[in-house]
Amino acid sequence: MRRILTTLMILLVVIVAGLSALVLLVNPNDFRDYLVRQVAERSGYQLQLDGPLRWHVWPQLSILSGRMTLTEPGAAAPLVKADNMRLDVALMPLLSHQLQVNQVMLKGAVIELTPKTEAVKRKDVPVPPRENTLPQAPEDKGWSFDIAKLQVDDSVLVFQHEGDDQITIRDIKLQMEQDNHYLASVDFSGRVNRDQRDLNLSFSAQVNAGDYPHSLTATFSQLNWQLQGADLPPQGIGGQASLQAEWQEDQKRLSFSQLQLTANDSSLGGDGNVVLAVKPEWTLNLHADKLNFDNLLSQANPAANSSANQQGQSQSRQQRPVIAENISTPDYSSLRGFRAAIGLNAKQILWRGMNYTDVNLQANNEFGQLTIAELQGNIDGGTLSLPGSVDARSNTPVSTFQPKIDNIQIATLLKAFDYPINLTGKLSLDGEFSGGKIDADSFRRSWQGQAKVSLLDSRAEGLNFQQLVQQAVERSTHVTAKENLESATRLDEFSSNLELDNGVMTLDDMAGKSSLLALDGKGTLDLVKEEGDMRFNVRVVDGWQGESKLVETLKQTAIPLRVYGKWTELNYSLQVDQVLRKQLQSEARDRLKAWADKNQDSQSGKDLKKLLDKL
Repeated sequence: MRRILTTLMILLVVIVAGLSALVLLVNPNDFRDYLVRQVAERSGYQLQLDGPLRWHVWPQLSILSGRMTLTEPGAAAPLVKADNMRLDVALMPLLSHQLQVNQVMLKGAVIELTPKTEAVKRKDVPVPPRENTLPQAPEDKGWSFDIAKLQVDDSVLVFQHEGDDQITIRDIKLQMEQDNHYLASVDFSGRVNRDQRDLNLSFSAQVNAGDYPHSLTATFSQLNWQLQGADLPPQGIGGQASLQAEWQEDQKRLSFSQLQLTANDSSLGGDGNVVLAVKPEWTLNLHADKLNFDNLLSQANPAANSSANQQGQSQSRQQRPVIAENISTPDYSSLRGFRAAIGLNAKQILWRGMNYTDVNLQANNEFGQLTIAELQGNIDGGTLSLPGSVDARSNTPVSTFQPKIDNIQIATLLKAFDYPINLTGKLSLDGEFSGGKIDADSFRRSWQGQAKVSLLDSRAEGLNFQQLVQQAVERSTHVTAKENLESATRLDEFSSNLELDNGVMTLDDMAGKSSLLALDGKGTLDLVKEEGDMRFNVRVVDGWQGESKLVETLKQTAIPLRVYGKWTELNYSLQVDQVLRKQLQSEARDRLKAWADKNQDSQSGKDLKKLLDKL
């Protein structure tokens, strides 16, 4: 045992002595010009090293430098700036005065991918043909940083496409390893802070750079992300993803496939591509098992919140700070900056407490002209179709939609948009509406349109029309009605023409019937003030006691009923006395006329006939 320890100590002393001798005999500054020259020859970049190079022996033999910059040819600013750079080198090649770099480490680096750091091509350089049929030389095929490993810690990436806002990624940690076949494994993590939001991103990927710069492919097997901040749900939005991506330099095309993305309890998959022209062109084909917008958007779920206000506004949430700039961005102006064709199939979508199934979306955007050719799905046993268009090419957007609803429970829609109307029934609607901004509040205030509306098996809580009429008749006559304890008006069928004009909804040609009553009428509803004024003519066709002539008359007589006021505090006015008085007057007139006709030869009959003619 003692001999083994002695041998190990001797080896350790020899290694330490060898390294010390190497540090003393080899000056790392002898490699400065070599490093600069190799970087320029292999990549075209200009490497600048400030300060002397020095050795670092433990735990890895390395060369340390001070501040360094890396600049593309003709660029106005460096692409990479770092306060420290470490080159991990192999020991044995140094014995023959050769430099073999195993790993490059940058700490505190600033990497700028902006227009000012891009290479500037000389005008006198010949332009090669677009299609090059000549075989590539081995040294031209592929790209490599010519080292086994690259490590970046505590660094910053600044990205900006020309004409777009700047994006900064902080706290970058990057570990990259590459083999002789230009296959690299990449581990990355970083944080993006923008518009009072924080995005934490990390991923592991396999990158194939064998045909770089013509193409670059990557497989992201593990991608994790978490987004928190202003205008987001309190818990934020986070999830995982995996995908395959490819960059094609000649077409400037970035494509992805086999996407599997989760966001909270939502999931999304599919494929697509984008051509990064002056105005990008997107093509997306997506599918989803579940999209829960109530868990992705900051607005509250009205179906789960009994204290939601009655104006359809979301709950109080974290707001962005007010910036003292006189800058207003027109609604949907971002649509002008790209072209897109989007297809989406979703098995389930949750929005404002409504559960949609089998949703299909087909939409195209032509630089501000958005056309939704198809948007349909199922809900509550019915179907909803909402094709339309949004023209955002001017500062005032124009939105037009042609909704078609078949047998959807109206109570679900009223509850979703916080209308305090206690009404149930299967709604069908076919119409056209237009306005500007697309949201519930704008629809209430500034949209216009018309539609045909029908309701099946409806029940309106709060007022029983049949009961109101019968109770009023009982107070004025000897007629009695069957006992009815319901506080709701039931109709088997109801239909009307609807017109919307800047918050005022007008209902004309209303008609409804059930086994107990029939009605018609017209009226208005103010969606902003949440009040209305509805005028009905109600005939109670059943529920009376007895078979008197007056009962038969009442079954054929329409009683005027006015319902008005706030939706939560409705008032009514019923004109039963006037109708009964007119009915009695008419019956009396008929009887007197019959008597006068019977006694037309007598003076009394003649006088009575003259009197009736004057009336």
